[in-house]
Amino acid sequence: MHLRNDAPSLFLLTTFARRMRKAPTKSEALMWGQLKGRKLDGVRFRRQAVLGGCIVDFLAPCERLVVEVDGAVHRTPLARAHDARRQAWLEQAYGVRFVRVDAELVERDVRAAVARVRQALR
Repeated sequence: MHLRNDAPSLFLLTTFARRMRKAPTKSEALMWGQLKGRKLDGVRFRRQAVLGGCIVDFLAPCERLVVEVDGAVHRTPLARAHDARRQAWLEQAYGVRFVRVDAELVERDVRAAVARVRQALR
């Protein structure tokens, strides 16, 4: 994989991802509790996974599925545009699919949030 010169190094991304794993948001922690240990239909997920110069919230490598838990910071027009560009690039470059789950849904009804992920796995 070739990263642009201004892209963060794999070492920096991995270091940042490790920090993020140690301090997840409430919604990420709830979702991880449902995904870890192949709890969801036997599918293996990784959290805060480095993919193509980006860090994604959850990745099911064998299923080529990225799960993003989007909180309030992702609701601004600028953030939405950035997320859309990043998602389109990762979809094309790595052949992954995305499912975006609102953080409020995860915190309010984790079962419904997991159902969205399960649907995306089909």
